[in-house]
Amino acid sequence: MKDTAIGSPALALEASASAEKSKEAVKPIIQVVAGNALEIYDFMIYGYYARYIAQTFFPSDNEYVSLMMSLMTFAFGFLARPVGAIVLGSYTDRHGRRKGLILALSLMSVGIISVACTPSYASIGIAAPIIVLLGRLLQGFSAGAELGGVVVYLAEIAPPKKRAFYTCWQAGSQQLSVMAASLVGLILLYWLAPNELHAWGWRIPLLLGCTVIPVMFWLRSSLEETSVFAAKKKAPKVSEICTSLVTGWRTIALCMGMVAMATVTSQTITTYAPTFIKSLNLGESAGFIILFFGGLSVLFWLPIMATVADRFNRRTVLIVVTLLAAITAYPTMLWLSSGPTIFKFAVVELWFSFIYAAYSAVQVATMVELVPPNARTSGYAFAQAVAAAVLGGFTPAILTWLTHTFHSSAMVGVWLAVNAAISLIAALALDQKKTAERQTDELQ
Repeated sequence: MKDTAIGSPALALEASASAEKSKEAVKPIIQVVAGNALEIYDFMIYGYYARYIAQTFFPSDNEYVSLMMSLMTFAFGFLARPVGAIVLGSYTDRHGRRKGLILALSLMSVGIISVACTPSYASIGIAAPIIVLLGRLLQGFSAGAELGGVVVYLAEIAPPKKRAFYTCWQAGSQQLSVMAASLVGLILLYWLAPNELHAWGWRIPLLLGCTVIPVMFWLRSSLEETSVFAAKKKAPKVSEICTSLVTGWRTIALCMGMVAMATVTSQTITTYAPTFIKSLNLGESAGFIILFFGGLSVLFWLPIMATVADRFNRRTVLIVVTLLAAITAYPTMLWLSSGPTIFKFAVVELWFSFIYAAYSAVQVATMVELVPPNARTSGYAFAQAVAAAVLGGFTPAILTWLTHTFHSSAMVGVWLAVNAAISLIAALALDQKKTAERQTDELQ
C-alpha cells in the first residue's frame, strides 16, 4: 500500500503539521485584535452612555441640545482619524507593522484614560468638555491607524485563499467588545440606582477598560513582524507613500465607497442603538440584552461569510449584500416604528447584524487587496478613516437629528439605505476579473 493511503504515516504527519500551523496562527491574531477590541469597547461605552456623558460634561436645560453636543464630540473623534491614518499609517509603512500597532495603542490609552478620569463640568467648568474633546480627538487619531494596522497585519500573515477569514477577526474582536460592553451595562443597570448611574456609575465601564491596558501592551510587546514587511529591501520614503496615495486616488475613492455601508450599519446597530431604544420607549435593560445577542450574531456570521468570500468572487458577494441592505432598510425600520416592540427591535437588530457581518467579511479583504502595496497601511487606513469620519462618526448625531426633525424612527432606514446604495455603486465599479486575480495572489 502506498504512503498516501488513508491512515498512512504521511497523511498523519501532514494533518499534524496543519494543526500546528493553525495553532501558530491563532497567537498573532489574538495579539493584534485584542488592542482593537479595547478601542472599540471604549467607543461603544461612550455611545451607550452618551446621555449621561452629555449631562456630565455638556449640561443644558434642553436635553436634546446636551445630547447633540455629546454625540458631536463623539463624531469629532472620527474627524481625527484621517490625520492619524496618514501620520501613523506612514510611520507603520516605514518602520513596521509591530511598531505602528504599539504606538497606536499608546496614544489610544491616553485618550481612554483622559475621558474616564476627567472631572465634571460642575467641578472644573469649561475645562471638562475641552479635555473630553481632546481625549476623543487623540483616540480618533490613534484609531485612524489602529484599525488599518490590524487589518494589514492579519492580511499579510494570511494564506491567499484564507485572507477574508483572517481579516474578519478584526471585526470579530469588535463584537466581543459590543458583548462585553452590553454585559457591563446590564449589570450596572441592576446594581446601581438611576441617580448613581447618572452621577458616577457610567465611569465604571471606562475605568474597567483602563485596567486592561497593561495586558494589551504585554500582548503586543511580543508580536513578531510580518514576513511581507520583513522581506522589503528598503522602507518606502514618506514622499513615496504620499505619491502612491495620490496616484492611486481612484482606488482610495473606491475603497471609501465600500466603507460607507459597513461604518454606518455598524454605528447604527451598536453605538446608536441605546439612544434608539430609549426613543422608542422600550427600556434600557432590553436594549443591552438585544445588543449582546446582536454582537453574538455578528460573531457567528463573520467566519461563515468570510469562508464564502474566500471561495467565491468577492465582487458578486458585495453586490448581493449591498442590494439586500438597500432594499430592506426603510421597510424594516417603517415596520419597527409603526408599533415598536422588543420583538420587532430584536428582529431588526439581528437582520442588520447579519447584513453587517456578511458585508464586512468581504469588504475588508477586498480593500486590503486593492490598496497600493507601498502605502498599504496608510492607504487602507486613510480610506477607512475618511469614510468613517464623514459618515460613520456622525451617524448617531445624524440619526438623532433625522428622527427628531421628521418625528419618525423610520428615517433611520433612509440613512442606512443611502449608504448601502453608495457601497453598491462601489461594488459595481469593481473589475470582476482583477478582483478574482488579487484574491488568489500573494501580497507583496
